[in-house]
Amino acid sequence: MALKLTKTTETGFTSNDAYHRVENTAIYSKNKMAFVVKIYNDTNKESFDTKTFTCEYDLNGENPIKQAYLHLKTLPEFEGAVDC
Repeated sequence: MALKLTKTTETGFTSNDAYHRVENTAIYSKNKMAFVVKIYNDTNKESFDTKTFTCEYDLNGENPIKQAYLHLKTLPEFEGAVDC
């Protein structure tokens, strides 16, 4: 699973339909988790940007990666993101 969304970095590089993949999830407590989103222009190359997020974790909910994607979709910066 991943999300596609146009991404412009702080340096001005823009990637249309950049591939955003959740990696490195870490559960800190029964109700808190953190994860890294790596952003790729081409999935066969290294990521060009990385961001870290935290969110609530539901011990009885979906797997942590699914919960991470669901959280991302609630954020304004991921408005219009498409599952891929």
